[in-house]
Amino acid sequence: MKVRVLGCSGGINQEVATTSYMVDDDILIDAGTGVCELSLDEMRGLKHIFITHSHLDHIASIPLLADTLFDDLIGSPLVVHALPETIKALRNHIFNWVIWPDFTELPHKTNAVLKLEPMKAGTVFEFFGRRIEMISVNHAVPGVGYCVESDGRVFAFSGDTTSNENFWASLNKRDSLDLLFVESAYADKDIEMAKKAFHYCPQLLARDLLKLKHKTKVCISHLKPRSEEKIIEQCKAAMPDQDIHQLKSGDIFQL
Repeated sequence: MKVRVLGCSGGINQEVATTSYMVDDDILIDAGTGVCELSLDEMRGLKHIFITHSHLDHIASIPLLADTLFDDLIGSPLVVHALPETIKALRNHIFNWVIWPDFTELPHKTNAVLKLEPMKAGTVFEFFGRRIEMISVNHAVPGVGYCVESDGRVFAFSGDTTSNENFWASLNKRDSLDLLFVESAYADKDIEMAKKAFHYCPQLLARDLLKLKHKTKVCISHLKPRSEEKIIEQCKAAMPDQDIHQLKSGDIFQL
């Protein structure tokens, strides 16, 4: 299993983009602005997108992908998997003929290029040897993380979240964990904002990582631009026993 980081930032500028991870060559976890790192041929290989929640930095590229790949997707739609609440948000606020055309009805309802598939937290989707489990987390809107298993190797992503029990309990049920992406959007000086926005800061993340029984590579995502160095410094100080790394666009992990 290959995991490629297209975007992992809590904002945008010339050097960073928002959340999107490519699993092998055909699956995306989230579809933020990082999708722009893909070539047109790479985009054509996409089959499934798994969305963590409805916030714009995680869904921005879905409508643009449907438009860009329109001719290629006729007869073989791009499938978006997400919580029912997230699917509803996409229908109501994106694919509503005001913000964007409804590509779930184009070119025809019976032959649309985009398919929105509700998925319940706790369920597993299997696709060509990959098992993708949706795990509920704690965010300002209904949100999930994902755990992906292939050939006995396990990768997990927290999505956007803050202090919670379920994500860690779910990971602890597994025999192993090879790679973890987890967010820490704010530095500790902004802990009150982190709590209001339902994000981690290093202090909060350190407390929750004590719940994880596995020792694994921990890659920190969703860092706010201009605060990256401080957040990583504080994460390493708060979690000296963890293998902490700053996640960056362009990173590739081969599991």
